[in-house]
Amino acid sequence: MSYQTNAEAQGITFEKQPAGYLNLCIRSGNQLLTSGHVSDLKGKLGADLSVEDGYQAARNCAEKILRSVWSSHGTLNGLKVIKVLGCVNSTQDFTDQHLVINGCSDFLHMIFGKDGAGYHARSALGFAQLPTGAAVEVEAIFEVVS
Repeated sequence: MSYQTNAEAQGITFEKQPAGYLNLCIRSGNQLLTSGHVSDLKGKLGADLSVEDGYQAARNCAEKILRSVWSSHGTLNGLKVIKVLGCVNSTQDFTDQHLVINGCSDFLHMIFGKDGAGYHARSALGFAQLPTGAAVEVEAIFEVVS
């Protein structure tokens, strides 16, 4: 099954996105770099949100990223996930950012495979606040391999 078909089987729909204030996904050479995509869920991990809430918020970010990549590139096929940067809106004593961002990584593994094109480098960081009060923000880099 192709990456595109995998994503559609997970319920992701794709449509061309209108141009906005910033480019949500830009191509440079053989790489696609995304802007940060914020979760629909608002709140702070370690206060009013659980790790599971954050996990789902990170997955939501991954879905948005794939829509932006598709809008820029026209398909998810022929891509390799290179790097994910996950930002978690969390309290000072919250230390499970990595478990939250697993929501993004696990979803990308589901679409691109854990071994091979979905196997990526990653950072998961805690932040005092994120734009719009979002629980999670994620950006990613993909390589165009074919």
